[in-house]
Amino acid sequence: MNASPQATAAPAEKDMIAQAEAALADISRVRDAVGKVVFGQQDVIERTLVAILAGGHALLVGVPGLAKTKLVETLGVVLGLDGRRIQFTPDLMPSDILGSEVMEQDAAGKRSFRFIKGPIFAQLLMADEINRASPRTQSALLQSMQEYHVTVAGERHDLPSPFHVLATQNPLEQEGTYPLPEAQLDRFLMQVDILYPDIEAERRILLETTGASDARAENVLTAERLREIQSLIRRMPVPDSVVDAILTLVRSARPGQGNKETDRHVAWGPGPRASQALTLCARARALYDGRLAPSIDDVKALAEPVLQHRMALTFAARAEGISVRNVIAQLVKASG
Repeated sequence: MNASPQATAAPAEKDMIAQAEAALADISRVRDAVGKVVFGQQDVIERTLVAILAGGHALLVGVPGLAKTKLVETLGVVLGLDGRRIQFTPDLMPSDILGSEVMEQDAAGKRSFRFIKGPIFAQLLMADEINRASPRTQSALLQSMQEYHVTVAGERHDLPSPFHVLATQNPLEQEGTYPLPEAQLDRFLMQVDILYPDIEAERRILLETTGASDARAENVLTAERLREIQSLIRRMPVPDSVVDAILTLVRSARPGQGNKETDRHVAWGPGPRASQALTLCARARALYDGRLAPSIDDVKALAEPVLQHRMALTFAARAEGISVRNVIAQLVKASG
């Protein structure tokens, strides 16, 4: 006699709950380990970890000196990822990122080409001050961030797994910066804005980083375990109400969809990749908080970091002093 669907579903559900509880314990250890090195900035740590748990890339935006680089270095150690760092400068070339072919000659005089891998062949790539390099150099990351391989001299070279780009960016108002191409921005799962710490966090920074010894990051996870958690997140169920909320929010941010305020203020809005990002990040945030399914509150909380770099305002909106964050806040409020 065949087992009933209910009997089959029950063990599968119990197994997923057990996996989620184990993942939650690991995430808690990661959060504690990061918190010992990076003080304050709890929202920043949460959003950055959510982006990694969702399997994506994150763009960290803030003025120099707010521990953006420190956060990325710490995450690499804590998560057990092979990390590399590229300092983006105006004279950086694509081959400095991807690698290049060199000609070699053996003892018999035979010549051949050998590909020397660039620093992009890492599990966690820190692109430091990414917007200080020219658009030509930034474009070298496009294929790798979407397809997880690079093509050099017509040959495909796969990147390690998992592969994440955590890029730091200085505000565009600062001298010597270039705006990132829209296609590249869209490949970042989230834009995480880093603000000045509050006074208590800054007090702790002063006391704990100016003494005889600094706190050091400790490894608590492996790359293989991170892949398992990422796979679990992709299997988490998403209620229909959450799917509807994501579709309503993302579509309302596009001009030409019947929203008068959006038509007035938004020049171009987010594409389907934004809906995918919201879905993945909502799942990851739910697990980060110890829940097995995302809620509409997750969608509202993630709307700004997921949408803000995928939208551009009209000239009239900028002239009125309206920001992308203002528009997103209004859309979230209107969505209920």
